[in-house]
Amino acid sequence: QVKLVESGGGSVQAGGSLRLSCTASASTFTGYSMGFFRQTPGTERERVAISYPTTDTSPWYADSVKGRFAVSRDNTKNTMYLDMTSLEPNDTAMYYCAADRDRNRLWIGYALFWGKGTQVTVSS
Repeated sequence: QVKLVESGGGSVQAGGSLRLSCTASASTFTGYSMGFFRQTPGTERERVAISYPTTDTSPWYADSVKGRFAVSRDNTKNTMYLDMTSLEPNDTAMYYCAADRDRNRLWIGYALFWGKGTQVTVSS
């Protein structure tokens, strides 16, 4: 069982930056594909960024965040980060961290493990 805890959300003005963290409980963190998803009330959950456990696969980003968001991992801390810059009001959402050894299951949003989310609010 893997427990995921997100942190770093908050309220910022448009153009600002935030860093989200996702810390995993398992020592097998390095074997998991991990990602950040986001959701606003009444909408479907959106895939934002995916980080793969091996360096031979580059991270994936949604077109809406490409060039503004960057995902990274610190395997020594079992933590994944999402650095968000040039934030826009459309980035306002609850952000969730997810993890799975099966990257395909993670990709389609059915990862085995999910955090409880952290709220990001961007005001204009």
